[in-house]
Amino acid sequence: MRSRTKIIFLVFAFILSYAVLNTDLDIDRLTGDTTLDSDGQIPSEISKAPIVLFCPRDSCGQNLAYMINSSEKVHCAFFDLDIPEVIGALEMKNALVVVDADNFKAAEGKITNLRKDTRTAFMHNKFCIFDDRTVLTGSFNPTKNGDEKNDNDVIIISSEHLAENYEAEFQELWDGKFGEGNTAGNPIITLNNNRIENYFCPEDWCANKVLKALSYANESIYFMTFSFTHDQIGDLLLEKHNQGVEIRGVFEKSQNSQYSEFEKLKRAGADVVLDRNPAAMHHKVFIIDNKTVITGSFNPTNNADTKNDENLLILYDPDIAQEYLSEFEYITQN
Repeated sequence: MRSRTKIIFLVFAFILSYAVLNTDLDIDRLTGDTTLDSDGQIPSEISKAPIVLFCPRDSCGQNLAYMINSSEKVHCAFFDLDIPEVIGALEMKNALVVVDADNFKAAEGKITNLRKDTRTAFMHNKFCIFDDRTVLTGSFNPTKNGDEKNDNDVIIISSEHLAENYEAEFQELWDGKFGEGNTAGNPIITLNNNRIENYFCPEDWCANKVLKALSYANESIYFMTFSFTHDQIGDLLLEKHNQGVEIRGVFEKSQNSQYSEFEKLKRAGADVVLDRNPAAMHHKVFIIDNKTVITGSFNPTNNADTKNDENLLILYDPDIAQEYLSEFEYITQN
């Protein structure tokens, strides 16, 4: 187990003490001055460094319950939810929760403020907003399998502008606007002088944003993907491989169908493998040139791009990239 796991609750307590307990103090001093770039368009914030967790080693469900219990206002959208501790914490905090209709029953009758989607396409998000200033997202569904068996990632970011984006998306879902809505209000922000891009599918055409970010790769693209069937993204990786960019990837073995990009890349000589977790390798991650990370709920598939409700982050942060690279090496070696 990583040594980080032993102190993660203290780190959460530190962040939440700023976000919740000290709200009567100088907010600019606590959360950082919010300014605009020289063009007047890109919000810029100084805040605490994002926290990255990898399930199951980092006790994602327990940490999520802790964050819920330590917050005053909680809004969450989950594709799936069945951990009793999380469900109980959400009810105790009178949280507003949206769950995909296919996975609604585990929480039905246990959370008062609970709604489900109304379409056959997935409400595939996995995010929470805490006290209008902290966002939790990634690939993690708060389920027993997601917490104890599957490989998942969680990223926690303290940013009022990012929280505004996710809150606007949540309100659309809460109001029953599935598969539609406004584009992200702050699609680009800078946090601690690092660029973050934030998008929601299908309204923001997430695949195009992934393609653009991948197109800038000069040295390497590593990826861990649960479902990867998007031909254009696969073709771009093939093109980058032929240009000499190092391509390494892990595919979830249960999703290796005739539609997967696995065989195409493997035949071309790219270093791609099927994962060896007896459960599921559930990440939706690309790491570009050891300095940029793409994560969120978005699998590189056509349905995720054009039908499902999804969220996507592109983080231009070498420190975060190093954490995800460590997870990539863990996945490939175990």
